[in-house]
Order: sequence, then C-alpha cells, then structure tokens
Amino acid sequence: MNQISRRSFLQTSGLAAAALSLPRSTWAKPEGANSDIRIAVVGFKGRGASHISGFRALPGVRIVALCDVDKSVLDRAAKDFEKRNQKVETYTDVRKLLENKEIDAISTATPNHWHSLITVWGCQAGKDVYVEKPVSHNVWEGRQAVKAAAKYNRIVQAGMQCRSSVGINKAMEFLHGGGLGKVLVSRGLCYKKRDSIGKTTGPQPIPPEIDYDLWCGPAPFEPPRRNGKQGTVHYNWHWFWATGNGDIGNQGIHQMDLCRWALNVGEVSPRVMSIGGRFGYEDDAETPNTQIALHDYDGAPLIFEVRGLPTKTGAPAMDKYLGAGVGCVIHCENGYMVIPSYSEATAFDKEGKKLQEFKGHAKPKKGKDGAPAAAGAVVMDFQEDSGHFGNFIKAVRSRKMSDLKGPIQEGHLSSALCHTPNISYRLGQKAASGEILEQIKGNKDMVETFGRFKEHLAANGVNLDETKAVIGPMLKMDPKTERFIDNDAANALVKEKQRAPFVVPDEV
Repeated sequence: MNQISRRSFLQTSGLAAAALSLPRSTWAKPEGANSDIRIAVVGFKGRGASHISGFRALPGVRIVALCDVDKSVLDRAAKDFEKRNQKVETYTDVRKLLENKEIDAISTATPNHWHSLITVWGCQAGKDVYVEKPVSHNVWEGRQAVKAAAKYNRIVQAGMQCRSSVGINKAMEFLHGGGLGKVLVSRGLCYKKRDSIGKTTGPQPIPPEIDYDLWCGPAPFEPPRRNGKQGTVHYNWHWFWATGNGDIGNQGIHQMDLCRWALNVGEVSPRVMSIGGRFGYEDDAETPNTQIALHDYDGAPLIFEVRGLPTKTGAPAMDKYLGAGVGCVIHCENGYMVIPSYSEATAFDKEGKKLQEFKGHAKPKKGKDGAPAAAGAVVMDFQEDSGHFGNFIKAVRSRKMSDLKGPIQEGHLSSALCHTPNISYRLGQKAASGEILEQIKGNKDMVETFGRFKEHLAANGVNLDETKAVIGPMLKMDPKTERFIDNDAANALVKEKQRAPFVVPDEV
C-alpha cells in the first residue's frame, strides 16, 4: 500500500498509544499564555537558518530540536546552540522528530517536494506548522495540507512574509477600497539573475554526510544531475521538476501571492497558459529561466514574468518595469500601484505622479528645508509587529486561525498559481515568435508582455525565430475541484506520483 494513514503513521512512529487517547485539540498544546512555545526547525541549509534566528529572537519561544538530512549542516547548527549553553535535540529523520512529545510546533524550509508531506505529518502528530513557500510541490498535495490543518485543528502558517507587512496590508486596504478604481491587470515580476548550472557528464556523486534517501523523500530516488557553489545536492534542485518549481515557485511565489491579493480573489484561475524557455546558455536544468504566465481571471488578468538573464549580454543589472524588478505593478482605472519589496508600496496616478506611500517603519517625508513634503506625497507611518514568525506564535498561543496573516489556505492558492502555468509550459510545444503572436493576438496585455519578452531576449543575443520558445496550451480549470477540464495530461501533473513510504495520503 503506497499511502500512510494517520493511524499507521502514528503506530509506526510510536505516537499511537499517547496521541490516539487524547482529544486532538490537546495535542502539543501550550500549557498557557505564559508557557514557552517549543519549536523544532526542519531543514536549514538555506532559508531555514532564518527560521532559527527568527524564532530564537522571540520571547517565550525555545528551539528545542533540529532536523536536517545533511549531517554537516546539522552538527554545525548544534554546536552553535552548545556555545550558547542551549540544549537541542538533533534528528536526521523528521518522522523520529515528530515522535517527540516535548515539541509544540515545527517550522520547515526543506526543498519544495517535502513541504506538504511534512505539513500533513506534522498536523497528524499534533504539531502546529510554519511551512515555507511554496507550501506544495503540486496542486493536489497543497489542498491536502489545507485539509489536514482543518481536520486536526492545527495552526499552519505559510511562509509568505509579505502578509505580515503592515505597509502592504494598508496598501491592499487602499486598493480594495477603490483608491485607484477598478484593477485592470495585476502584474508580477521576478527579474532575478540566474547563472547556468553547467553541463555534467552524468550522475553526480552524493556527499557521504547526506542521507540521500531521506533527502529525496517523495521524489524519485535518482542521483543528482547538477553542480554548483552549494554542491551537487543543495539549492539547484529548484530547477528540476521532480523537486522544484522554477523561479516562479521559488522567488516568484511571493509576488504571485501579492498579485492574487491585489485582485482579491480566493480561488485558482479558470484559465491558464504559459510561454517560456531556458535561454542564453545550455545546462542540465529543466525549468524555464524566462517565462510569461497568464491567469485569465474573469474580473482582471494576472500576468507573471520571470527573467533570469540581465538587461543585456554581460551586464550586471536586471530589467525593471515601472521601477520594479522583483515585485508587482497593479494597473488600475485611475493609476497604478508599485510593490517593489516585501514591506512597502506606492500608489501613482495615470501620469506617474506619486499619490501615496505605504511603509512599515517610515516617518513623514520632509523637504530640503525641513518643511513637510509636498501635498500629494504622503507617507503612511505604520509600525510593524514581530513579523511573520511572531504572528505564527501569536496564533499558536491564541488557537485562533483568524490571527494568522498567512494561513495555509492562502499559501495553497498562491502556490497553486505557480504550479498551473508550469503545467501548461510542460505540455507546450516550441513555436516561432510569429506563431506565438498569432495565438495570443486576442489579448492585448499578453501581446505587449510578449513584445518586451522578445526584446529582452534579443538584448541577450537570443533570436526567437532561431531559438524557439515554448507556448503551452490554454488550460481550463474548475476552481472548485482544482482539476483541469477534459485534460488527462494536465491532471496527471496536478497530482504527481510519490515514492513510498513518503506519500501524502488521500485521506489525511
């Protein structure tokens, strides 16, 4: 049997006798508002290091356990705790960690293909969960994580920290209140330089300090085909379909979430397509380094752009669109809003005159002589709280899902918006630029976006009539079932096969 039920998981992990005899609302529940919240961090070679420092800085929170499949990473972190005279348990297998009844919550920043499984297992084991973005590797398993959080009454926070920015929250209130009129196009940008990972001559050796069976987990147990500054296993997994989701699901998930938030929609898009390719170099990676994704919502489209190449061949800088490179531009009837970072936004009128700024720790602007800034250039002065980690702890203490800024439902939907255009791309065919224009000619926003796409690649020495791009089909999806309509090939990528025993169960 390829699925692990809650009962079989608990039995094999040693939790059955204790956990099954308790009401699920009491599992790993903090004893009181003044009790320490005991956290375990799972996976911290990269972003997980910020989880350690973030939770460590919060009052009333103790990191009591660490888990990583790379023994060198695990030992290094454990020694850091020893230097601070802090006791911490260490694990390489998350299943063993989840047996520990002295852990209230886990946070995880493993590779993408582990995110949903750890979330589901964590909920089943009675732990609250902070899961990094994207919360899933495919659409189906993200929905399963949502179901698990609800079934076991767990607090599950998605690691989209923009949701806890006071400035961005106020900007969204302004936008949704009609401050710029109707939203016409919600545009996300991930212009982030990505170098070639090179060509290998075959499968690469696995460092002995890494438990590679556990590292692969749900993914196929295949030797890595990559190299790079962080070795043959770490980081560059982002650019392979079995473990990553490309930059749209790596960096771009933050901006995808902001774009959907700006549209104020609470479901996946009914129509989606993608154009892209891997341009500028030849390497072993599979995901596109240049991509356009269209989510054709009924109210207004969401268009997302990925660029991994610079402004032109050999240049160090990346392109910007209305001042944003990694960010969002929300076009509206009466102007536009630029969200260039994780914590601030600026509203402009149609002519580009600044109307209002939204920041977390800003003070009102002064002129050169110390006088107040000119009328119309208003800075909103808001104070941040303890951030996204602090917001998670607040909800863990209150047991109120409504306290969460980035609940798993929101994380799932925005993650799904990264997965569905990738499905279109993976089902696509190469075509010359004229053929692509013919297929998108009915959508003026896509035509304009593709024109800039073509100019950008030309500046990097790529002729799209010689090196063709991939254009994926326009896929129709039922937002209620989160399944594609009459397309078995697309639905096969909504729920991908996982490797036993690392399987998200059908019944969580």
